[in-house]
Amino acid sequence: MAGVSLDFLRTVLLCSGVAVVGLAAFRYFCVIGRSCTSKKRLDGKTAIVTGANSGIGKETAIDLAKRGARVIVACRDEKRGSDAVRDIKAASKSEEVILKKLDLASIASIRQFSEEILQEESHIDTLINNAATVVGSHQLTEDGFEMQFGTNHLGPFLLTNLLLDRIKESAPSRIITVSSNASYRGSLNFDDMMWANCKYIPFSAYARSKLANIMFSRELAKRLEGTGVSTYSLHPGVIRTNIANYLFVGWRVIFLPLAYILAVMFLKTPKQGAQTTLHCAVSDEAEGVTGKYWSNCAVTKPNKLALIDEDCTKLWEYSIEQVKL
Repeated sequence: MAGVSLDFLRTVLLCSGVAVVGLAAFRYFCVIGRSCTSKKRLDGKTAIVTGANSGIGKETAIDLAKRGARVIVACRDEKRGSDAVRDIKAASKSEEVILKKLDLASIASIRQFSEEILQEESHIDTLINNAATVVGSHQLTEDGFEMQFGTNHLGPFLLTNLLLDRIKESAPSRIITVSSNASYRGSLNFDDMMWANCKYIPFSAYARSKLANIMFSRELAKRLEGTGVSTYSLHPGVIRTNIANYLFVGWRVIFLPLAYILAVMFLKTPKQGAQTTLHCAVSDEAEGVTGKYWSNCAVTKPNKLALIDEDCTKLWEYSIEQVKL
């Protein structure tokens, strides 16, 4: 290595070491975040997890089953749901994992699911509204709702209300709704909630649905005061997914390796993403801390629009009208 001084090499090595340590610290504190440390057992408890066939929902179901809970896996695709139940049973060493069909984009499906649950389950200790959808164009549910608002907000809203009496009977119990920090970019338009009369912006529609999750959880907490039921909304983090699905086929060879490296460095795994959900579901620290928005297993401030009590109430009344409760 003629011409390269020893001091230069030392400087390069030192800078490289600092960069590696800095990246590791960034990943730990800013990407991975805190983990749920509770060792609480859930023997004899029943938990419902929507969208538990993959991702953070599946990891949540595995953890709850390991703790001894009877876990109801609620998902739309029965084939994928059956595969997930097999995996969850294997990972948790528990046979108390039950598949139920639920399509949150369908009022009829939600009502049928709820009727079956109320007939078969004597108590519901934890309801985790985890399932959500993302679409790239303006689409409607079978009931005429904008797809993201209908599936991500109105669906969980109806499901929760249909099961609410049983959840109250099971108190102390918890209702967790998985939102997103996309909610900070969201806003409500009560005159055109379904984007019928304005240009459809997919991310803005998603952000609206995630803001609605937080407002729903806050209003629900107010209405459940004194019942022993606690409500939570949360940001799970940005989760690692199959990025290749979002790349043009012809560019995958070029960009997929880079995308994978960035994903490993800056995105959470599904198991890491499930930690705040689990913290809200089982930790003593979260017991009774109702109506708050959580991130990295700690309470954080939501979009200021979510803190307008009058709008939370207005959204509740609007939602009641839409789902005909």
